[in-house]
Amino acid sequence: MLLVIRERLLEVVQAVAPLTIFVTLLQFTVVHAPQPLFSQYLFGSALAVVGMTLLLAGIEYGILPMGRYIGAALPGKQSIWLIAGVSFALGFATTIAEPDVLVLAGQVDQASHGGISRQTVVYVVGVGVGVFAVIAMIRILAGWQMKYLLAAVYLSTLLLAFFAPEQFVSLAFDAGSVTTGVLSAPVLIAIAIGLSSVLAGRSAASDGFGLLGFASVGPIIALLIIGHAFQ
Repeated sequence: MLLVIRERLLEVVQAVAPLTIFVTLLQFTVVHAPQPLFSQYLFGSALAVVGMTLLLAGIEYGILPMGRYIGAALPGKQSIWLIAGVSFALGFATTIAEPDVLVLAGQVDQASHGGISRQTVVYVVGVGVGVFAVIAMIRILAGWQMKYLLAAVYLSTLLLAFFAPEQFVSLAFDAGSVTTGVLSAPVLIAIAIGLSSVLAGRSAASDGFGLLGFASVGPIIALLIIGHAFQ
């Protein structure tokens, strides 16, 4: 466990260091923010490093192995309803806990002055990911080709975008991008790889990937549909 934490700490520091260095250079050459604010920034950056390290270590140490095990165990139950229910629950639960989704929802609530509440954005995005996670898992079981599903859902997205309110079009596409974050992405991929690994004649490389690109369309379509209710 300590080895995992050490490896993740090094990766996080390498990722955060360029931003911290650049902002520090701006502070002393261009912006000259008040010292308390700059100190707050440095302290927040340190907290982010610690938090991201623990989060990534926890995902690798416990969540990924369990996700792969769940995916591999589900086909043995011989119940497509169970697979669908578990896929939806995990897709929904990981999405509403996704830090990027929570940040976006909070900003939308603030920018709209409560007109579009934080809870509405979070739960609609979660339902969208959950529904499309179910379709993605069924695709693995049925052997459907991803390219046809992607073509169908992206065409549907474009059609809905033409008729949805403009502010919801922008929000919907941002919501699609923030769902593939540090929590939901590894969980869904792990389950898909575990599921495909126990199916005869399937490749974990081809069946286990593509799911995130597909599932991220769910929130886009869900918010575009909700947008019509606000017209």
